Amino acid sequence: MVQLHFLIIIWPVLVSDFDFYLPEELIAQQPLADRSASRMLCLERGSATWKDRYFRDFPELLQPGDLLVVNNSRVFPARLFGQRSGFRSQLLSSRNPASRDFLKGRVEVLLTRQLGPWEWQALVRPGRKVGVGERITFTSENFPDPLSAEIISRGEFGERTLRFDEVPDFFAMVEELGHVPLPPYIARPDTGEDRERYQTIYAKIEARGSVAAPTAGLHFTTEIMEKVRARGAEVAELTLHVGLGTFQPLHVDKVEDHRMHTERYSISSPAAEQINRALDENRRVIAVGTTSVRTLEFVASANNGRIIAGSGEADIFIYPGFQFQVIRGLLTNFHLPQSTLLMLVSAFAGRESMLRAYEHAVKERYRFFSYGDCMFIA
Repeated sequence: MVQLHFLIIIWPVLVSDFDFYLPEELIAQQPLADRSASRMLCLERGSATWKDRYFRDFPELLQPGDLLVVNNSRVFPARLFGQRSGFRSQLLSSRNPASRDFLKGRVEVLLTRQLGPWEWQALVRPGRKVGVGERITFTSENFPDPLSAEIISRGEFGERTLRFDEVPDFFAMVEELGHVPLPPYIARPDTGEDRERYQTIYAKIEARGSVAAPTAGLHFTTEIMEKVRARGAEVAELTLHVGLGTFQPLHVDKVEDHRMHTERYSISSPAAEQINRALDENRRVIAVGTTSVRTLEFVASANNGRIIAGSGEADIFIYPGFQFQVIRGLLTNFHLPQSTLLMLVSAFAGRESMLRAYEHAVKERYRFFSYGDCMFIA
């Protein structure tokens, strides 16, 4: 008997497979006057067809029993501008005319991740000139007491660990001293309006900790939420603190070689029960934003498809080939070319279908990224 042997070749998934052309003028620099006035591209996964609508139509697309899962993390003004102390570098003589500016210069600190009660991971600019052991002081004309920190270590990729001096209310001082950490593709300084608009309406003070907004939620208004519930849909909240890894480019050629950053999440017992009940009853779980997707699928992957209450660090990397266990619908903004977020939505809707939809969005002049328009994929 002749035996046949088949060789199956699995081609690697390349980062370049997720590229698309985006004119710079389509990157939204300002929020719309009305949150719910955003356009919404509705993509039907089964038929790979789409329809142009507006976000205000979103409640009409829901079914009784649908469960929306939102991320209630609150963005805090994580960009701080401080002054270096008189730490004297052994590499720079005090007789050097540049020493005064070097030793007393302005420093920008972007807090990216809380490591402990008073310790934070941060990006520091100018990074090369600020060494371990230096102190940075942050002051404001409207705030009499300074906030001070010492740089206690340097990371592999140039990030610093800062230990802040203890103060009665750290976040209150940061709220006064800090600036909204707008994404790098928004080419303007932050304004007072960003304090309110770069924040979802359901963000909780007690869930403060994100350095970037879960932007799919920026389209919701109180009126839209009321219409969602009037349709018979439920809303569950979880928390995932968005880190700067969201915007970091991939430095590999093959997708599977990338290592995801970790982000802190928390799911309450009532929310876990609500989500598991929807799964048991075969109702649609619709994630509002990729942050909700990553939290739900990370927890489910570790617990045989169930959602378990608790907190931890999520580092799941979702790209085509991933088997979703929880979500059956996704509301999301448009994402950067060759980004992990575009890979996530491509895993849910199919890469070819997603890239065709993005091509249509570019042709129709949709607004892209954080302050831009959105997609509903179901």
